[in-house]
Amino acid sequence: MKILLVDGTMFGRKTGAILEQVEQYIKELNANFDLEIMHFSQYKHQIVDGSPLNDDMKSMIQKFEEADAYIIATPIFQASIPGVLKNAFDFLHPKTMRYKPVSIVANGGTYQHHLVVENQLKPILDYFRALVTPNYVYTHTSHFDADNHIIDEDVHNRLRELARVFVQYCEMSKTLPKETIDQH
Repeated sequence: MKILLVDGTMFGRKTGAILEQVEQYIKELNANFDLEIMHFSQYKHQIVDGSPLNDDMKSMIQKFEEADAYIIATPIFQASIPGVLKNAFDFLHPKTMRYKPVSIVANGGTYQHHLVVENQLKPILDYFRALVTPNYVYTHTSHFDADNHIIDEDVHNRLRELARVFVQYCEMSKTLPKETIDQH
């Protein structure tokens, strides 16, 4: 299976650090997965405005379409997901993520920002009819050292559990046809 780990921000290192840790935990559970981290900071983004897509956006869309499952990582800015992440979702066909497993990791500056995952990100993934695992992990600035390494053992345990459940969702989804009977 192709697993796309999406670092949904243009700057900062915490979401990338979380993804690298999750990637390690997934590899420990299933070394056969083809894992790729997509850092949005390495793409020239454009706004969804109907203009022709640049090569970076075509590549990004292709990676989403070819993936069998996703880990979405996002910082929380101003009580919302970054515009670049929402913009990326806007480029995708509504069936791109259909019936594909998705786990969410997020980080923010206050503990209350975890609600953004519930109120913004999960509804978007529900629209795509993705198979969202029930155990997202939210981290806070205090969970990292100065070099952006996760120093909180509880966070490590929650990331291990997220990886375990995600791998099980991936296994369960292998036999689920991605083509739908309905036309919606």
